Formats: sequence, C-alpha cells, structure tokens
Amino acid sequence: MKRIGIVGDIGSGKSFIAKQFGYPVFNADDEVSKLYQKNKKIYFKLQKSLPKYIFSFPVDKSQISRAIVSNKSNLKKIIKIVHVEVKKKLGIFLRKNKNKKIVILDIPLLLENKLNKKNDILVFVESNKSIVSKKLKRRRNYNKILYQKFKMIQLPLDYKKKKSSYIIKNNFTKKKVISNIKFILNKI
Repeated sequence: MKRIGIVGDIGSGKSFIAKQFGYPVFNADDEVSKLYQKNKKIYFKLQKSLPKYIFSFPVDKSQISRAIVSNKSNLKKIIKIVHVEVKKKLGIFLRKNKNKKIVILDIPLLLENKLNKKNDILVFVESNKSIVSKKLKRRRNYNKILYQKFKMIQLPLDYKKKKSSYIIKNNFTKKKVISNIKFILNKI
C-alpha cells in the first residue's frame, strides 16, 4: 500500500484535494470532531486537565477554542490528550485498508507529529494566500487568535514544500486539481 500525505497551509484546500484522489482518506480533523462528540473518555481527560473550559459532553468546539485562546499551554494539553486517540484511529484505518493500492492521509500535523513514514509520498498544496485568507474569514467559526496559535505549532511552509515529492497549485477549481492528481497518480 502506498501512503500519500497531503500537507500545506491552513485553509489551502488539503481536505478537498485529498477527496479528489478517489482512494480511502484518513481525515484527522473529522476524527477529532468525532472524538469530541462521541468519546466520553476524551471528555473526562479534557475536563480533568482543563476544568475551567471543558464542562459538558459532547465537547463543544467553542469550549476548546476558549481554552486555547486563553492560555497557550492549553493547546499542548489538548494535543497530548487527543493525539493518542487520533493515532489509534489512524492505525485502525491503515489496518482496514491494508489491501488498498493507495491511502490518503489528510492530517494537518502529519510532519509535526512525526506520523509520516520514510516511504510516504508527500503532496504539498499551494494556494493563493489572499484567497485562502478570504475563505478562512468566511468560516463560521473563524477566530484570528486561534488561527495564529495553530500557525505557531506548524512547521514552516517552505520546509513542508521541500519535503514534498509533488506540489499541487490549488486555484480552487476542480478541473485543474483533477488534472494535477492524474499526473501524480501516473507518476507513482
């Protein structure tokens, strides 16, 4: 099985691109949302670690956001608790899809959390910064401070780009993206 990791900036369209490959996708953001909604063990750990912020189940993302914005060490606490479960979910996904030719890893902190393997094929999603900025600001839950805190824990984009085997310039049109994906799939 070949593993394709999708990397890039926040809001660059990584999840959209991951879906266009047509292979099973592990979407870490979706898994985190499910954990907040369905996993009481995660809730109790978060509640114990951040009692001022986490007080109801299912965990509301606004509680998480408030915790992160109020104290920078809270993000590390949340990652430490949630990351273990996401890693387990990734293991389950990989076992379930072990007979597939290709799997797509849509994990925002793939390189930062050292979840990539030496033989992974990395695809960097490059997008116009001003378009990305406009799209982010239109998101219902956009918070500039939260965005900046997430940016601080990410590796520099130049590093991610350098580590990648391929670059997809996402101009947010499906036709161009599909053409780039076909090129990559033909190469591997």
